[in-house]
Amino acid sequence: MKTLDKFRTFYRGTGRRKSSIARVRLIPGSGKLIINELPGESYLQFSPNYLRISFAPLKLLGLTNEYDIYVQVEGGGLAGQADAIRLGIARALCIMNPVNRYGLKSEGLLTRDSRVKERKKYGLRKARKAPQYSKR
Repeated sequence: MKTLDKFRTFYRGTGRRKSSIARVRLIPGSGKLIINELPGESYLQFSPNYLRISFAPLKLLGLTNEYDIYVQVEGGGLAGQADAIRLGIARALCIMNPVNRYGLKSEGLLTRDSRVKERKKYGLRKARKAPQYSKR
């Protein structure tokens, strides 16, 4: 828990997915989402799927209109960024109230998805794709 000034308290969480990193701040407010200083809906291209993914922890706990969410996100694409935001929000909610951990953990919202792109190997075209084999 940190304070912006004497009266405003906020909670911080960091989420990662693929090559995306999201730094999330939850501030008591009206439920607006600001990503990289843009409205969250426009940043996520008005995609209901990305918005649903991002708000999943708050919806699960019934806190959708209780906190303003400020996010600094970098790297990756929108799918990875939405998942990183979800993890950052879930971690901030756990810091806010440790009782929240049980519900979030049982839904799998606190598990970091560690799958990242595999590196390319020499002699291959991609990570695993080999050149066509010719017998003769």
